[in-house]
Amino acid sequence: MSSFYLTSLNSGSNGNCYYIGNDDEAVLIDAGLSCRETEKRMHRLGLTLKKVKAIFISHEHGDHIRGLEVLSRKHQLPVYISSGTLRHSGLQLDPALVRPLSTEGPVSIGSLLISAFRKYHDAADPHSFTVADGHTCIGIFTDIGKVCENLSSHFRKCHAAFLEANYDEVLLEKGRYPYHLKKRIRGGQGHLSNKEALELFISCRPAHMSHLFLSHLSADNNDPDLVRDLFTGQATSTHIIIASRYKETPVYTVAGSNVRYSNAPQSLGQLRLF
Repeated sequence: MSSFYLTSLNSGSNGNCYYIGNDDEAVLIDAGLSCRETEKRMHRLGLTLKKVKAIFISHEHGDHIRGLEVLSRKHQLPVYISSGTLRHSGLQLDPALVRPLSTEGPVSIGSLLISAFRKYHDAADPHSFTVADGHTCIGIFTDIGKVCENLSSHFRKCHAAFLEANYDEVLLEKGRYPYHLKKRIRGGQGHLSNKEALELFISCRPAHMSHLFLSHLSADNNDPDLVRDLFTGQATSTHIIIASRYKETPVYTVAGSNVRYSNAPQSLGQLRLF
């Protein structure tokens, strides 16, 4: 059974980029870091862009596409992006590298199967993703205004997931944001609160979910220790990781129900049981 290697290169309103791959190929979900910073963080982790075969874009907000033009052009990476997202993004991509994004069925990237589904967010045509190989499923679920059946059903399949836990309700209410921005964040088209994310985790977590990456935490309206403690109390066998807005996470290795951890995923002999 093949293994998945996954990391958050960055997660937050200052940039989002997630790497999911196996021994032969990988994809990036979003490209919100500069090309140079993406390359630098991957190098530190022992990952190579030579294995990345495509970039999938969730929506057109700058923290998800900031580095896309340069990254795609420099490394000749196909970009899977919906027509609505492309139209509203202002991106100048090489037409030869643009691929349509559809919810009709998974896209095959080597042995990886990438599925897109619609989500609630204040963007033109926003999508979330799963990356699977027939044995293992990884979810990337951020920038979500509210939980829907699409999200719940995909979450139930995942062995690991990046799940948004953007804000604490009390910190948001008492914080410095103006009322219109608070309303946007919690209004059903913005972001998931810690409480909403936890409810999804408790109600829909499959028994085989080994790792949960709490993602897209607000710098102003959340606290990593607060949200980690909140989820750890309900985690049982699921390992809780905070996807930082300041640096990359280590690379985690997931193979069905067998999970391992490493900073050097290419050297399988160095992997150890978590």
